[in-house]
Amino acid sequence: MKGKFIFGFHAVTARLRHEASTVEEIYVDAARHDRRMGELLRAAKEANVRVIQADETRLSNMVGTRRHQGVVANAAALALARTLDELLDAVEGPPLLLMLDGITDPHNLGACLRVADGAGAHAVIAPKDRAVGLNATAAKVASGAAESVPYITVTNFARTMRELQERDIWITGTTEDAEKTLFEADFSGGVALVMGSEGEGMRRLTRENCDLLVSVPMFGAVESLNVSVASGICLYEARRQRIVRGI
Repeated sequence: MKGKFIFGFHAVTARLRHEASTVEEIYVDAARHDRRMGELLRAAKEANVRVIQADETRLSNMVGTRRHQGVVANAAALALARTLDELLDAVEGPPLLLMLDGITDPHNLGACLRVADGAGAHAVIAPKDRAVGLNATAAKVASGAAESVPYITVTNFARTMRELQERDIWITGTTEDAEKTLFEADFSGGVALVMGSEGEGMRRLTRENCDLLVSVPMFGAVESLNVSVASGICLYEARRQRIVRGI
């Protein structure tokens, strides 16, 4: 399998913990001798993964950013589901999906993957064009969730929504002008929650293909939430309803 770089303590530690056999080698900042580095080195030793000393400049050049925390791993890509059909055929019970309509900030994508993992979502779906890809920065922010939550990109977002509807998955879009709030929706069945892009929200065609539109009620002075925060609120409300119903 083709290798890739993952970086940051959370992402590298998560890979060592769950799929150590996919890690070929780890590059670490030779100048770091703190507790976190010591713990990571011990984990690498236990997993029999080779560790290579490097300087900060080399690490930054490897991943294209200085926010690597002094640790970069060369690892094989994980065999997560790559297509919706492959994913949905394997899901037991009602699917819970997060659809991101044009997220362009890798930090937001990483945070969305992290909350999707926490809420037990089965996948995050995004368009191939006009959206950020799952790059090293997004993987770092995801803190290991990029290794556990399938990130599926599709050519035609609206058509994918219709295909999900054909599988009896209810498409719920989020927008601040919706008549219903999040807490009035029923998320006990198969559901795909759609979040719009930063600033612009959902595209017109995306909005038109939703079965239901809901808003996240706001009780303070701010008018909107960051997309990853809103994703977490919506996903956990869906998870809460399922727990209450014993699903």
